[in-house]
Amino acid sequence: MNLYSHKFKDASGNEKSLEEFKGKVLLIVNTASKCGFTYQYETLEELHEKYKDEGFSVIAFPCNQFGNQEPRNDEDIQSFCKTSFGVKFPVYGKIEVNGKHAHSLFRELKQNAPGLLGTKKIKWNFTKFLVSKDGNSVERFAPMTKPEKLEEYILKLLQSKN
Repeated sequence: MNLYSHKFKDASGNEKSLEEFKGKVLLIVNTASKCGFTYQYETLEELHEKYKDEGFSVIAFPCNQFGNQEPRNDEDIQSFCKTSFGVKFPVYGKIEVNGKHAHSLFRELKQNAPGLLGTKKIKWNFTKFLVSKDGNSVERFAPMTKPEKLEEYILKLLQSKN
């Protein structure tokens, strides 16, 4: 399946796809507002702002599958992200990333970029997937990898022809 063809809902329930991001370097992250890694929203926003004009975007998908750390509804998540961290990058509707109801986008991301020892399952909130401009190259980063550590990878992909 083409990475850009996946459909999902924005926080207002409108259907969207990654088609609008075609040709951009993407950092796709499963997030939660009550997680020990929630502070990463701040540096994710900094990266987004720093490189958005060069063809980069952070995209967040809230998920409540890890320790009930995203109990808020979509409207409250939006408010939290904006007021607590000044987030301007897209934060879409809540989804599942693991199990039989895992969203197709995350099933594909996990298939293209398995975790440690080839595991497909996402282990926690703030797992990050860096996607090339053509949508073919996907690299996975663990939740504890701070967003600022991804800057060199982002720059490399931004400078790449693909």
